[in-house]
Amino acid sequence: MADLSSELILKIAEELYRAERERKTLPPLTERYPEIDSDEAYRIQLALVELKKKAGAIVVGKKIGLTSKAMQKMLSVDQPDYGHIFDGVLVEDGSAFSINGLIQPKIEPEIAFVLDQDLKGPGVTAIQVLAATRFVVPALEIIDSRIEGWKIKLCDTIADNASSARVVLGGSPKQVDQIDLRLIGMVLEKNGEVIQTGAGAAVLGHPANAVAWLANAVGKFGVTLKAGEIIMPGAISAATDVAQGDFIRASFDGLGTVSVRFV
Repeated sequence: MADLSSELILKIAEELYRAERERKTLPPLTERYPEIDSDEAYRIQLALVELKKKAGAIVVGKKIGLTSKAMQKMLSVDQPDYGHIFDGVLVEDGSAFSINGLIQPKIEPEIAFVLDQDLKGPGVTAIQVLAATRFVVPALEIIDSRIEGWKIKLCDTIADNASSARVVLGGSPKQVDQIDLRLIGMVLEKNGEVIQTGAGAAVLGHPANAVAWLANAVGKFGVTLKAGEIIMPGAISAATDVAQGDFIRASFDGLGTVSVRFV
């Protein structure tokens, strides 16, 4: 533990908030504060969330990151993390999205959950998650880091709202009893070329396991996953760099497609 004061927690959150707004990067927090732990990093994230809420943002869901071995290996971490999804980050399926508001974006395919009932940990199971789910949809998460060069360790991405940026939700909702989420195959294309493949089982063995992990993780702090919230359970494959002019489409077996064009 770095024993960060409340004043320093807020100062770091303000730095991250400005970095996102001004499209600038910061040196890794884990280099500046080598003893920082995940609890302190989540305190920074929550202070950042409060700054965004004071500016008018509304929390509409949560995201889980680093649930697949591919993403853990890619970013040299060994456990999941989570962040908050705000109303202003939702991008319409099939739309053209201006990349100018981002710094160093990547994209990853996911299976998004929309809850029908509250989930409050501890003790939430994958079966309870499925019972509490209104529907699932194909999704793309555009991630971005306010840490220079993606030189992040776990506490860097936690503090930076789990490297969240934008969410693209597909328009083909499915009931969870219509499809085996574990066996869903996915093909990710960039400009018509297949660049990644994967399956739902890449996400902690089953995407519902990731949502259960989240409910239990935030439950320790008295936080409930609310009915109507969007839950992004984590990437099915490793993240892919994107640039202006790229067209990205993810096709999910039995679940449909979701796409976005960067302009």
